[in-house]
Amino acid sequence: MAAPRKAVVVGVSGCSSSGKTTLARLLRDIFPNSFVLHEDDFYRAETELPTKNGLLDWDCVEALSIPDMVKSLEHIHSEGTFPPTLDSKEDQNSVGKCPVSDTTIVSLKARVKTWTEPGNPGHGILTSSQTAVRLCVFDGFLLYSKALAPIQPQMDIKLFLRVSYAKAKARREARSGYVTLEGFWEDPPGYVDKIVWPNYVEDHEWMFEGGDVEGKMKDEVVKETGILSQEGEVDRDMETTLVWAVEMLMEKLPLVAKST
Repeated sequence: MAAPRKAVVVGVSGCSSSGKTTLARLLRDIFPNSFVLHEDDFYRAETELPTKNGLLDWDCVEALSIPDMVKSLEHIHSEGTFPPTLDSKEDQNSVGKCPVSDTTIVSLKARVKTWTEPGNPGHGILTSSQTAVRLCVFDGFLLYSKALAPIQPQMDIKLFLRVSYAKAKARREARSGYVTLEGFWEDPPGYVDKIVWPNYVEDHEWMFEGGDVEGKMKDEVVKETGILSQEGEVDRDMETTLVWAVEMLMEKLPLVAKST
């Protein structure tokens, strides 16, 4: 009989600049006993990255160390702690001013606190019991790509943030750059159109009706994979997205806890 898991892993995925890291950090602050794992902390060394259209390609599966990712997720499930050998560079990257009001955050914290109290569905899941588990929020741009199939059984709940080309491009190009293993990376001109968006489409079109990544997810994909995404308009503000994500976790965590 397998040992009981000591953590629940929630995947938060979507295109670069869809709001994944912002959402992950907010969920960490709202739910007790939680921490964040970043897919971006599993990049290979810059000298090992592939090139595309004459540019280094940071936005493909070949840029990531899948074995290290699997090893870290296995450690989290078995030990309930952040991998001791992992030195997070992503936490040095700013996500800018919080786009969610303090009032909403305080309200959601109160809702979650009530949810964890005796007699409510969340009691004993993350706190207040010998069987309580940690909550790991795992954010990354390629979590549900078919090429990352080896890591997908390690995710207990899967959230996906849709975004339009226009919004993703505007957000990405507004960033100053990224802290990397070697130092600091700034996107060269045209990087979104030559690398980021084409790669996103290639890795995710299988999930959408007609391959339109700005459109509706296929019903059969939702059913088969359990990937959860907001319905309706493709671009949602972070306040709306956060409320949706908190409600999804309060609904799904009791079900996951029963099965672990």
